[in-house]
Amino acid sequence: MTIATPTIVVFDLGGVLFDWNPDYLFRKLIADETERKWFLANICNGEWNIQQDGGRSLADATASLSARHPEYAPLITAFYARWTEMLGGTLAPGMAIFDALEAGGVPLFALTNWSAETFPYARSNAPFKPVLQRFKDILVSGEEQLIKPDPRIYQRMLERIRAHYPQAQPAHLIFIDDVERNALAARALGWRAIHHTDPAATAAQLRDWGLPV
Repeated sequence: MTIATPTIVVFDLGGVLFDWNPDYLFRKLIADETERKWFLANICNGEWNIQQDGGRSLADATASLSARHPEYAPLITAFYARWTEMLGGTLAPGMAIFDALEAGGVPLFALTNWSAETFPYARSNAPFKPVLQRFKDILVSGEEQLIKPDPRIYQRMLERIRAHYPQAQPAHLIFIDDVERNALAARALGWRAIHHTDPAATAAQLRDWGLPV
């Protein structure tokens, strides 16, 4: 097929279309806000969690962190035992962009840093399942054992896109991610990329590139 530039959009999920926040769970477990913020910044923090997005098992992650911080073992165990309580549903502004692109016939894909052990819940349960079923393909970091911003995961996403659109090139792709380093990594590989911090700004940029939003 002949592809104008750009014509394919790749979405990150968390922070763009889906609302995920550990605070939703831990405010039930740690009443003091200062203590809760410290725990999520220093114990069950993003650096620890993203290793599971890269393929480390939840059991190993929980056991190793609990061994280092036995005084917090019950809270560490709760992180994945009660992981679904961190999900807040879909994000309406991001979904409005998604809906408009889909209605305009734009091919939509997803590239997400997400544990292979927790992602099946989203695939199987509302309100996430109906959204996920609308993508042409979804690349999950935990299943690939690669995490953004590793350039290899973007190349793998492009390969998956080419299974649907063999002539697709990096310049045909737009990537939307709420983490700046992930957007910059895509841009370095020739993709167009949006650091998604303001849905109105994201929509405006897409319109500037000729997308139907």
